[in-house]
Amino acid sequence: MPKTKSPRKGSMGYWPRKRAKRIYPRTKTWPKSEETKLLGFAGYKAGMTHSFVVETNTNSKLKGQHIMRPVTILECPPLSVFGFRCYNDSRSVCDVLADKFSKYLGRKLKVPTKGNTEEQMKKVNLEKTTHINLLCHSNPPFKKTPEVFEIAIGGELSKQLEYAKEQLGKEIKISDMFKDGDYIDVSGVTKGKGYQGPVKRFGVKIQYRKNEQAHRHIGTHGTKEPGKIRITVPDSGQMGFHTRTDFNKRILKITEGKEINPRGGFVGYGLIKNDCVVIDGTVPGPRKRLVRIRQPIRLQKTVYPVDVQYISRTSKQGR
Repeated sequence: MPKTKSPRKGSMGYWPRKRAKRIYPRTKTWPKSEETKLLGFAGYKAGMTHSFVVETNTNSKLKGQHIMRPVTILECPPLSVFGFRCYNDSRSVCDVLADKFSKYLGRKLKVPTKGNTEEQMKKVNLEKTTHINLLCHSNPPFKKTPEVFEIAIGGELSKQLEYAKEQLGKEIKISDMFKDGDYIDVSGVTKGKGYQGPVKRFGVKIQYRKNEQAHRHIGTHGTKEPGKIRITVPDSGQMGFHTRTDFNKRILKITEGKEINPRGGFVGYGLIKNDCVVIDGTVPGPRKRLVRIRQPIRLQKTVYPVDVQYISRTSKQGR
């Protein structure tokens, strides 16, 4: 039976619904970790395919059977570490940069001609520091301008500093941070839809045929008093291009691109030339857009092993 009433379907967890400040997300919250390691990574969304996975959950009725799952492929080139930043709570105290930089980093930032790591290290004071973040930039395979962002480090503060010194000026691979079966949080900027009406934006009911006014609008904006429109009223406005995070996505496989590439490549993306991550389910954002991943902030109590039997490599060209 159809529903006789159709209230607004939009979540009130996000407000205001406006465009993101930049095309790739920033991570404000990081999980706590006793192990000294990098707590996140980044990759580019290539596309989707399907795979067959053996159900290993002992409590499932489908235990031992093959299940078809939609999967998303992220190409993850190595990240370059060009510095680290010391923080006192939310305020940055000092920056330490590497001696050498990528030739493409100057397209994004004003890079000094000569690095001076030794003098900058003298300004580091652990007594006034609460945590340290690595300054990283991506190495995109299809453009020259990289994305620049920060990634937190786990462990004690003294070990964070040692880890940052070791990684300064080096490259980090996805296989060094994550492994098959890990749970991750995925953040991205969703597809932009532009200015849309309340029917498409919130799924409100279309007015009756004999309505003398418009049909694809809401019946009322609210009461006369107070003389303002409440934020709960579903109205027209920006739809899409929002920063969103999906929690507890699972990594099914980390492998090379040549083992995943379908015939003819991914539509609108091409062939994957670096390491890639196969993630169970969907990921926010269109293809070629940067997606950031991190260690899960909501830990799973029970983790079952992953048994991937097949990943489809058939052509996605529609022929």
